Amino acid sequence: MFVIAGATGHVGGVAARELLANKHKVKVIVRDAAKGRDWSARGAELAAGKLDDPSFLAGALKGASGLFTLLPADYAATDVFASQKRIADAIASGVKQSGVPLVVLLSSLGADLASGTGPIKGLHYAENALRATGTKLVSIRAAYFQENLAQAVAPAKQMGTFFNFMPSRDAAMPTIATKDIGALVARTLVSPPARSENVDLVGPTYTVGQLVEKLGAAVGKPLQIVDIPPQGHVEALVQAGVPRPFAVEFAEMYAAFGTGKVTSKGDRVEHGATKVEDVIAELVKA
Repeated sequence: MFVIAGATGHVGGVAARELLANKHKVKVIVRDAAKGRDWSARGAELAAGKLDDPSFLAGALKGASGLFTLLPADYAATDVFASQKRIADAIASGVKQSGVPLVVLLSSLGADLASGTGPIKGLHYAENALRATGTKLVSIRAAYFQENLAQAVAPAKQMGTFFNFMPSRDAAMPTIATKDIGALVARTLVSPPARSENVDLVGPTYTVGQLVEKLGAAVGKPLQIVDIPPQGHVEALVQAGVPRPFAVEFAEMYAAFGTGKVTSKGDRVEHGATKVEDVIAELVKA
């Protein structure tokens, strides 16, 4: 049996569906049992609880062959990294108590670095906490999510504007679709490597200009790029509705991208094939 956290999200949902389609036993972790009814209808077992409850997680993992987990964000937190550490330690404690032999973690490019990467440094901490449990850990260090463009759809439709937080319009950036991540999660759970490893998962690369061109084509109008200078990142994010502690972390992450700190450093590289225009079409339709 495989246990999937975050099954109501993009990555966990894809992984759970793929496993069920291939006749594997699946248990999904949901915060609210009512939100898991669709998964029950698909044939999955439900475990209702929170990842930051070690006893709950250990119980949910009893008899499991593998766990897929992520590091959920607590947007009410005033100290983002402290919150990440608390949740990571709880997950690691549940994994340790259960003795589950395999954990697949949704991580990020840049998780090799202990600091200076915004929220990614929490994933660095989580990787190390899980490795210390003795489980076999496969960290999928994903590139920039293509689905992050969802936040750009409304300004594009309403104002013909794309707000750019990246330091350069012309630097090519690797991207990945969440469905490609979920597919790799499912494959890894079923056929894990011989030992723990970090897997960099990247798809097609695009410049900001290329992304804007494709988004503009999808909404049916040319878009004006508005570059947000680094000193304006925090306030712009706060005005967009991001809690200030997270705005500060995201600004640090953008700076890390700008200085070239976030690069591929895994044990091996996997490639996703989904093109961003396919994801954009779904986002615009939604």
